[in-house]
Amino acid sequence: APWDSLCSPSRASLASPVLCLADMAGPIVQMTRHNQAREPVPYVTLSQKCEEAAYEERRYPAGKWACVTKGEPMYEQSISMSFMKLMRYICKENSVGCYLGMTVPVLNEIHLTKEGTELEREVITAYYLPGEFQQNPPVPVDPEIHITERAPLRVITRVFYGMTTEETILREISLFWELLGSTDTVLRETYIVAAYENPSIPQRRNEIWFICQA
Repeated sequence: APWDSLCSPSRASLASPVLCLADMAGPIVQMTRHNQAREPVPYVTLSQKCEEAAYEERRYPAGKWACVTKGEPMYEQSISMSFMKLMRYICKENSVGCYLGMTVPVLNEIHLTKEGTELEREVITAYYLPGEFQQNPPVPVDPEIHITERAPLRVITRVFYGMTTEETILREISLFWELLGSTDTVLRETYIVAAYENPSIPQRRNEIWFICQA
């Protein structure tokens, strides 16, 4: 499974150069005790375009998410630091003291500058609480992790593969706009990068989400 690599010390250290391996010792031990089953975030497919430029429209219900906000100099640093914090919460550092279970995707909410040529530094990384914890989410030990009730969301999504850097994200956003054409039905300043595999995997599956106007 894609998340198995978290149990490898070499992979864990690659995920974020700003975190020492000792920081991940607990989560790595916890992850090795579980079978890496991943619960998908629930959604309904509203429409699909299955040609070469494939994308689809989905509706996600309201739900509780564990969120971390970071504003490091590089996008990759922010998501790596937030991801490791969330993994510690998932593995044991929570009020029930046990492994909560992995859900996918993990979302990274980003904002473009007014010029639309760069990402704002602040990134919100969000983990969907598994179904059994939606009504009563375990409290995080880490004060930087906040449990948030997120409203229903309608998005238009497109898959892409590889590392997610500011450059690749801006390129994917630009390409998706070319495919969609002129429309005022989606937001232009806020986007979501959905990650289905952990940040250390080079050719990981991602999606870019355009958020539909409420």
